[in-house]
Amino acid sequence: MKTRILGFVALAAVIGAAILGLFVVPADLNQGDAQRIMYVHVASAWLAYASFGVTAVAGIGYLISRDLRFDATALAGAEVGVMFTAFAIWGGMMWGQPVWGVFWQWEDPRLTTTALLLALYVGYLLLRRLSDDPARRAARAAVVGLIAAVDIPIVHFSVLWWRGLHQGPTIGDPSKILNPSAPLEFVVALLAMVGAFTLVWVYLMIRRYQLARVEAQIEEEARFGRVSAARLAAAGLRNSDELAR
Repeated sequence: MKTRILGFVALAAVIGAAILGLFVVPADLNQGDAQRIMYVHVASAWLAYASFGVTAVAGIGYLISRDLRFDATALAGAEVGVMFTAFAIWGGMMWGQPVWGVFWQWEDPRLTTTALLLALYVGYLLLRRLSDDPARRAARAAVVGLIAAVDIPIVHFSVLWWRGLHQGPTIGDPSKILNPSAPLEFVVALLAMVGAFTLVWVYLMIRRYQLARVEAQIEEEARFGRVSAARLAAAGLRNSDELAR
């Protein structure tokens, strides 16, 4: 019930943040209305970082404790992170076309490293399907999740390390937290969208974790059923052999 309430609150927050960004805050003088996509784009990117960070931390937790609840958390983070990363890429393309004149440019380090991040965690999810053993699957996924997480700081700092189409950080740079390079109303709208998306993120993480635990229980029951069936079949064969003698 509490999770359902959180879902409704998250939906209302997104609607409120969208109204603020679309109708209350003025359009950018240079980029026009296309700049409004920034609110969704940046919020999605930050929550993709958070999701994959959860996957990495939960992977460490599993490797230390061997508790499958950590694996369920890691899975939730990866799936939600893939969704937010795809959303961030889509938003960036929609923003980039009217501003840069192109939807995509591989020479841009932020675009390339973000595409790599998406590919790494899609690969993480595919890897999980290669094993039916929960412990082996969780261990392999934990290692891959940790390796893939190396790309998170590379994506974030790529605009500072290399030159490309992307502008520098508006508030993500520590030196700009108290003196952002965007007007105050833009920063307020961005933070409102980040807050609203964070509520959505928490809701999705909880729901996906709950689903992962149910899936694990069903998988365990199915495995127990197969083992029991195999034992009964073996016992039946032994009884048949005894009767034949």
